[in-house]
Amino acid sequence: MDADTNDLFPQCAIQDCLTKNGYNEAKCAKLVDALYECCQAFYEKNGDSAITASCPKPNLLRLKMEQRKGAQ
Repeated sequence: MDADTNDLFPQCAIQDCLTKNGYNEAKCAKLVDALYECCQAFYEKNGDSAITASCPKPNLLRLKMEQRKGAQ
């Protein structure tokens, strides 16, 4: 993916980062965190019943965000 595509599709930037770093998520944490923050804003705006292919379901998202806070 090129930089323009990554700007439009954050999940592409995450996939590129994971590929380049041997699927070591720790090396891509800032990108994953940014996606989760974007997903959180999506659900806050649209409600927990909203559907998107790019985000975990709301309850899983909240769990993952809480786990990531504890890991810092």
